[in-house]
Amino acid sequence: MPHPSSVLITGANRGIGLGLTKEYLKLDAVKHIFATARNPDKAEALTQIRDPRLKVLRMDVQDVASIKAVYEQVSRVVGDSGLNLLINNAGIWTNYAVAAEPDPAALLNILHTNAASPLIVSQIFLPLIRKSVAHGGEWGARRGAIINISSGMGSIGENTSGSGANHSIAYRMSKAALNQMMKTLAVDLKKEGILLAAFCPGWVQTDMGGKNAATTVDDSAEALVKTIGSFDEQHTGGYFRRHGDRIEF
Repeated sequence: MPHPSSVLITGANRGIGLGLTKEYLKLDAVKHIFATARNPDKAEALTQIRDPRLKVLRMDVQDVASIKAVYEQVSRVVGDSGLNLLINNAGIWTNYAVAAEPDPAALLNILHTNAASPLIVSQIFLPLIRKSVAHGGEWGARRGAIINISSGMGSIGENTSGSGANHSIAYRMSKAALNQMMKTLAVDLKKEGILLAAFCPGWVQTDMGGKNAATTVDDSAEALVKTIGSFDEQHTGGYFRRHGDRIEF
């Protein structure tokens, strides 16, 4: 299975992002992992990892200058080899009760973080992904790919529970927008041979998923890394569960 040699993961300070970082570090093929966090000083679980391939970088996905600064740091390391794999993982949850007072700022914040920011990060890092693709090879994460960590709650076709008791409407909106971004960019970049896909990692035992969730971070991350590594041209533009089953948009 052709795994990437360079990976950038946003929101790597905890949860799925941290799990993916640890999982990719298990692979000998991986030479560079760029793990970003808004505040690395508070990301003890990430910064305590001792591996020369890991570079922990400060990035606020809502701050273009911050993203561009990380781009320059990554570019200096990978050079003409480019970046093989970008994983847009950073995301937030907002309880938004329709019956409560309208809160435009809360809505815009979750849409910014979960949908707009992954597009902006992808835009900024595209030159490095294109450098990787220019070296040729088969479609996939080894050649050049952008993976978005989405959620099954972003599915319009599978939404039968509405907002639910956890007031999920804002989160659902943001992940549906993220999926549309991925699909559109997949069509735009297919001719360049860049793979795009969106994943639901499952109901995972994270700060967002809670302790009663069905899946551990380690199990989710292991499945995601395996599935991402198996993807090729036929998967681009798709929306998947962590083991590779397709989700209805």
